[in-house]
Amino acid sequence: MDGESLTFDQVLAVAYSAPYTHSVSLSDRAKTRVQRAADAVDTLLERGEIAYGITTGFGAFKDKIISREEVELLQRNIVVSHAVGVGDPFDTPTVRAIMLIRANTLARGFSGIRLETLQLIIDCINHGVHPIIPEKGSLGASGDLAPLAHIACVLIGEGEAEFNGEVLSGAEALAKAGLGPLTLKAKEGLALTNGTTIMTAVGLLETARAIRLADLADLAGCLSLEALHGTLSAFDDRIHQLRPHPRQIECARNLRRILDGSEFVRGFDPTNVQDAYTLRCIPQVHGACRDAVAYAEWLLKIELNSVTDNPLIFQDDDGRIEVISGGNFHGEPLALAFDYLAIALAELGNISERRIMRLTDESSNAHVLPAFLTDHGGLNSGFMIVQYTAAALCTENKVLAHPATVDTIPSSANVEDHVSMGVTAVLKLRQVAKNLEMILGLELFCAAQGIDFRRAEIGSGKKLGLGTQEIYQNIRERVPFIEEDCYMKAHMDQIAGIVREYVSREL
Repeated sequence: MDGESLTFDQVLAVAYSAPYTHSVSLSDRAKTRVQRAADAVDTLLERGEIAYGITTGFGAFKDKIISREEVELLQRNIVVSHAVGVGDPFDTPTVRAIMLIRANTLARGFSGIRLETLQLIIDCINHGVHPIIPEKGSLGASGDLAPLAHIACVLIGEGEAEFNGEVLSGAEALAKAGLGPLTLKAKEGLALTNGTTIMTAVGLLETARAIRLADLADLAGCLSLEALHGTLSAFDDRIHQLRPHPRQIECARNLRRILDGSEFVRGFDPTNVQDAYTLRCIPQVHGACRDAVAYAEWLLKIELNSVTDNPLIFQDDDGRIEVISGGNFHGEPLALAFDYLAIALAELGNISERRIMRLTDESSNAHVLPAFLTDHGGLNSGFMIVQYTAAALCTENKVLAHPATVDTIPSSANVEDHVSMGVTAVLKLRQVAKNLEMILGLELFCAAQGIDFRRAEIGSGKKLGLGTQEIYQNIRERVPFIEEDCYMKAHMDQIAGIVREYVSREL
């Protein structure tokens, strides 16, 4: 790790692996830069210079001068006083991603942290000491202060951490891992708590999931199209070249690949030349949603290797040291991207739910499929209430899609008078993604039922598309054709498991 070249795949590898599986270490160049910045902090202290967060208080206390004798206490105080997070703790993969990204930010060598302090974060990753970090409490500027403070607490033997499945005090967890707490020096408490690390880590994990969900949405849409006897004509490349949005073109190409060889689709029919929008406009809708995913991915690749704390320490070749206050901790770029992505994933759910409606509503699908996907309607409700659940999840997503970034609450006596609400945005995104997983699963559940009705009509020997055959077989290995009403939740749980496996396949 050098602070400049951390990748999506590396974060995912460390996040989802057990301790010791992937070892994290610092490059020699990073070690040199970190030590140089720490030496610069010592030089400032020796000179007695006034520098924000080093010899002054924080936030509204920026004008309070701190004596050299109280510098260490100042850094401890910022950590313990800022550890005020609430809510459920982040899961272990998220915590590991947070620690890795934070360490990478500090490895750039502009934060003034000591090498041994940075090394302790890395040791915690490698040994599986996972701080208990509550989800809520960050305003997204001045960085993710409250949740990051819970990591810093463990480094000084405070707070709580999980080790080998057991939640312990910070000091106990470090001791059981063969590590020890440290005393923070000048600038270190501020460097550990200031920055966009929480929203970056959660956003990266959710963006990786969104990439897979977008692929799954294409699969589900194609299986529904086959069940509804739809046509491929709207996916013709000539159409999309005339409106050359890249991801619309890519989506149409992907749909053609998935449906290649399908004998369930409709050829030219002069009495039925086009499908409803939920089928015909999949490239336009899914493609636009993929734009939001691509934007978040592009942005996060920049943020991963950015320095986001404050103030930053700059040195020139003549040894001149400058401590410059700025605003790289402000999460606005990320928050806007996460709000955008939440809206996009909500839309993937909306169009999926409308396809579920079409699969279950006999009048909407022109009697291609029986009402509510059952042969004995009335006595059996079939898939009637499956659509209700999808609709309920879509409605929740619509509420969650309201942007967090349009709200801001001034803090720190109005010194920090505009905040991003980036963690709020990314936590909403996480819930939207979870809901979308289930909505797409319900569409696959319904579409597979529809395929079996089609098989009965056109013959069991007819082939599904190149891409839909595998997902259909996977469903049928775990979930049978529903002949009569039964306890549906058990089958939905199986579908949810299939979706989770698909989404996590490359994570």
